[in-house]
Amino acid sequence: MKALIAAVILALGLPALAQEAKPRESGSEPLAINYEKYKLKNGLEVILSVDRKLPIVSVNIWYHVGAYHETPGRTGFAHLFEHMMFQGSKNVADDVHIAMLEQLGATDLNGTTNFDRTNYFETVPSNHLETALWLESDRMGFLLDAITEEKLRTQQEVVKNERRQGTEAAPYGVAREKMWHALFPLPHPYHGDVIGSMEDLNAATMDDVKSFFRKWYAPSNATLTIVGDFDVAQTKALVEKYFGGLPSGPKPERPQVAPVKLTRETVIRHDETIATLPMLTLAWHSPEYLTEGDATADVLATVLATGKASRLYRRLVLEKQIAQSVEASQQSIGAQSVFTIEVVARPGVSTEALQKEVDAVLAEVRKNGITQEELTRARTRYDTRMLSGLQSIGGFGGKADVLQNYNHFVGEPNYVAKDLARYQVVSTDDVKRYANEQLRPDARVVLHAVPAQQAPAAPKENK
Repeated sequence: MKALIAAVILALGLPALAQEAKPRESGSEPLAINYEKYKLKNGLEVILSVDRKLPIVSVNIWYHVGAYHETPGRTGFAHLFEHMMFQGSKNVADDVHIAMLEQLGATDLNGTTNFDRTNYFETVPSNHLETALWLESDRMGFLLDAITEEKLRTQQEVVKNERRQGTEAAPYGVAREKMWHALFPLPHPYHGDVIGSMEDLNAATMDDVKSFFRKWYAPSNATLTIVGDFDVAQTKALVEKYFGGLPSGPKPERPQVAPVKLTRETVIRHDETIATLPMLTLAWHSPEYLTEGDATADVLATVLATGKASRLYRRLVLEKQIAQSVEASQQSIGAQSVFTIEVVARPGVSTEALQKEVDAVLAEVRKNGITQEELTRARTRYDTRMLSGLQSIGGFGGKADVLQNYNHFVGEPNYVAKDLARYQVVSTDDVKRYANEQLRPDARVVLHAVPAQQAPAAPKENK
């Protein structure tokens, strides 16, 4: 497998990822991202990684707060606040943050929220690094000086519209939300997903915004990562200049939430009003990100539904011709992950027929496991996807994001080799054991989303 990684690195042109050329000691890591990590007096973590392939720099900030850190009645608040951070700060006029960066030639410019963190990032020409740092520091330190009731109300409407488009008016959107609620009942912080509910979005107040900012957006709860073509000494001086004087408090504690356990099958029957084809979804709780079993779940999802040779695609789409599409995924999250199989039926096919075939495929895996060829193919897909992403210094899955991700979850930015190694040690027996222990029929949510005119008479929900 190490030979495979080396071959992919060579093919993708990733010299900046390798350590200095010298004989590698037995057992040493085959892949590394060189970096320096330190902390300012106010608690801000800083990660620097020089990459001189192009005269550009990625600035990437992670605030260690997401939907997991929300309280009941304030779902969707982390995502709402992500929007507020683009509305102007003490020294930056309203709604010009993005425009200023674009005028400098910035790319990969965005902000995102998930269950575990909120991030903001941009890639700029190297000579504009100082401007990017100034913009990020101004909204980190002086956002409250510019927040108004009008800005809050505007962004509430923007996020509510996002929810309408992504949930209420999206094919299967409401159905998927019902399934998610069944997986994570209140008061679990995952219940509202990342987007939250309309009621909670409407309830947000200026006091909520200010207290949220003071608690979670302090330097002590943030990590600044800079990757690209820059002078280390000059960059350290700029970081100290723009961030060193920002006040901070103690790092907030991560909430402690007990994992959810399903003890019987939960069946949801939803009258679908947007999509025109029935959809079947099976969902189980699974091991959290980077813990034992997480990589095994990734492998199984790939074997089941990635590519035309995958088991579910071959059986349901090619052989039986009863499915329009099929997907399987391990949604790896920090507190508790979700393993999902989602199948959209062809016209005239019921979700019950789909479930019969899906369960038959799962029964085969539980009884006989997977082949070594399937395991190798799954490993190769993951390695290639990871290494391909590392060609970029910024954006989703780029080097700055990878450093941030590993630093957030394991405290070690250069964890990429250990991450890849997780897949190398997964065995066919591991996958078989996972299918038997984790994907049990009595520990899952089954969603039948059927267009109203096609739905048979049946109870709406059976919990």
